[in-house]
Amino acid sequence: MFLSSVGFSIVIMSIWPYLHKVCAFQSVLLLSDCSRVNSYLANCLYAYVHVPAAHNKYYMLMARALMGFGAGNVAVVRSYIAGATSLEERTGSMANTSTCQALGFILGPVFQTCFVLIGEKGVTWDTIKLQINMYTAPVLLGAFLGILNIILIITILREHRVNDSGQQCKNTNFEEASTDEPHILQRNIDQVAVVATNVLFFVVLFIFALFETILTPLTMDMYGWTQEQAVLYGGIILAALGVEAVVIFMGVKLLSKTIGERAALLGGLTVVLAGFLILLPWGSQLPKVQWEDLHNNSVPNTTFGETIIGLWKSASERQNEPPTGCPVEQAWCLYTPVIHLAQLLTSAGLLGIGYPACNVMSYTLYSKIIGPRPQGVYMGWLTASGSGARILGPVFISHVYTYLGPRWAFSLVCGIVVLTITLLGVVYKRLVAFSVRHGGIQG
Repeated sequence: MFLSSVGFSIVIMSIWPYLHKVCAFQSVLLLSDCSRVNSYLANCLYAYVHVPAAHNKYYMLMARALMGFGAGNVAVVRSYIAGATSLEERTGSMANTSTCQALGFILGPVFQTCFVLIGEKGVTWDTIKLQINMYTAPVLLGAFLGILNIILIITILREHRVNDSGQQCKNTNFEEASTDEPHILQRNIDQVAVVATNVLFFVVLFIFALFETILTPLTMDMYGWTQEQAVLYGGIILAALGVEAVVIFMGVKLLSKTIGERAALLGGLTVVLAGFLILLPWGSQLPKVQWEDLHNNSVPNTTFGETIIGLWKSASERQNEPPTGCPVEQAWCLYTPVIHLAQLLTSAGLLGIGYPACNVMSYTLYSKIIGPRPQGVYMGWLTASGSGARILGPVFISHVYTYLGPRWAFSLVCGIVVLTITLLGVVYKRLVAFSVRHGGIQG
């Protein structure tokens, strides 16, 4: 799961600048193997996006779409774990899996940061027309991780299934837990709870995907960072979140035993809301505006973030750099206050607390709601929900941020989180384990 998440997210921080560079315009185990092959092919296609003479952005879109098909292995892994653990073991097992997944998803851009040292030009292997630079090196690493993943699946994983009580079943397609529980399996799953949990999971992934997406352009606009600086320092921020996430995952696994998964999920959403409220622009100081042709004659409005970065630059480096700052084409740059670096770091810290807690609690609850029957189809729905969030999150934030600015963008995100908390309150009493709801196991 960790390798899959790294392979998926390793290029997120560089998609924005790379698009500008190449385009003028802005059985269970068998299924898992197939999804990893898709991811491998997607990474290879992404590495060759620069080759076509035109329409590069569409080839990049195809590569990421193919990667999305490969992400289907997440549903297979969750279904496998749900079928191989008892009700008592499931929270811990799901937490461990979520730790690996979210950590890989957070640390993927950190690996991207390491490749910044290669630079935008890098080296070219003319024989196969392969450019190895700060944008393509991460996907080549992702392709290697995909091959490693396939080897591990074939050599280590074995088919295994138990029911909610921990009694072993014959195989992963076996639908009857034991002769003592057939009446429980005949009961219906609470579809309202299933749909609600899918919505909750969608919002959780939606929020984190949009935050990772907007981090690079936001820092470039607010602090006058170059593309390389935005990728580098953004990666450092996400690295810190990765360390924080490990601690939070271990803590929330223990906390859930005391207050329960539902309360932990509610607490996580509240922290996420606080993070985006802090990220709203306040005050009267405006960001430095990028005046294209008049750049050399403009008087910059220096922010604290720019001052810090400026200490690392020499005079010659400043002369050779392209225009930086908030593009004048974005009308909101002329009247929207700057988001100070302290705000961004505080918000990122809160999201690093709320996202891991919400992530693991949402699909742990989902697994328990479904119960002891095979969960492949249901986990497929959950994964589709998460994949949709990773598609719509970046699209939403990119358009709203570009045309309306961060104040509108993050206010709308806060509204979405408030609605999600309201939904959780409405269905709170229905989010219980299948066996507990039907009296098979005491809650």
